[in-house]
Amino acid sequence: MLSDLTWTNLALVQVSQKEIALLHKDANDVLMALGDFRLRFRGQDACVIDGVDLSVARGEVLCIVGESGCGKSVTAMALMGLLPSGSAEISSGTLRFDGETVDLTRDRLSSERRGGAMAMIFQEPMTSLNPAFRIGDQIAESVLQHRGGSKEQARDRTLEMLRRVGLPSPEARLRQFPHQLSGGQRQRVMIAMALANDPKLLIADEPTTALDVTIQAQILELIRDLQRERGTGTILITHDLGVVAEIADTVAVMYGGQMVERGPVAQIFDDPQHPYTIGLMESVPRLSGERARLTTIEGSVPSIDKMPEGCRFRTRCAFAVAACAERPALRDVTPGHAAACHFVPLEQHLRVAV
Repeated sequence: MLSDLTWTNLALVQVSQKEIALLHKDANDVLMALGDFRLRFRGQDACVIDGVDLSVARGEVLCIVGESGCGKSVTAMALMGLLPSGSAEISSGTLRFDGETVDLTRDRLSSERRGGAMAMIFQEPMTSLNPAFRIGDQIAESVLQHRGGSKEQARDRTLEMLRRVGLPSPEARLRQFPHQLSGGQRQRVMIAMALANDPKLLIADEPTTALDVTIQAQILELIRDLQRERGTGTILITHDLGVVAEIADTVAVMYGGQMVERGPVAQIFDDPQHPYTIGLMESVPRLSGERARLTTIEGSVPSIDKMPEGCRFRTRCAFAVAACAERPALRDVTPGHAAACHFVPLEQHLRVAV
């Protein structure tokens, strides 16, 4: 369906041996699993996140994609226990992480896990780094909290990580403040801080936003190399399908706080099954063939208090029928590939329609 999609390396996506293995992962391979997660903000009736299930295996890169406002970052913040308890209400959700199980309606992962075994790279490093403290002190503080040891050992670890992420003149950077670094350098500092404690799970929220394409490529290559070296499970949140094709093993597509499709990256690109996923794919510029106006998804994402019942995409979907007022379950298309649409598999229904 999308064989002419050649932006970056989308047309080169192939099913790897690793992807095949991930289709058959057992319980021992799963590093993190989030089940039936529902969250609303105080004063709202509708769930911002509505029944999301996610799992990440050791060494797997899971990309969560979708438009702004679909719930990607909120889900990540909830995993890290960073949502304010006074405004965020979790009505259901179980988190299993590296042998620990937490009922998110009552508790969250221990502070030793968060920032240590589970670390996060935030979207905007300038607002995530403390402008009043030197770079070296901020990373060393995290090392001391989670690894212990002396201040000298923490400084040595900080210097080691700044070298690992390719920051030039790392000794000088230790004494600098965030405003003295470029955007790409600040992002490298955030990566160094996140990886300083050898996390088992890394969550990266739009780590290349507002960076030029050269720095974007360097940051992605850095995350991928470090992830491969350590076998770290990785959740990458992005809206950039070129990034997804470059780095993902598995893709989860979110819309309106719901999971609408998930599966191995090759299957998602080669055979998207949810109308929303198809719309995202068709909005990607093509470098081959005749020039044509980009396809767009009609309308916009409704505000949370105006989300339609059932399938939340139905007000923008060309295939919507009366039955879509009932929420569709995630249904398997092939092993490991599922979509939440009443018309799955689309090929059969489209053939019947024709």
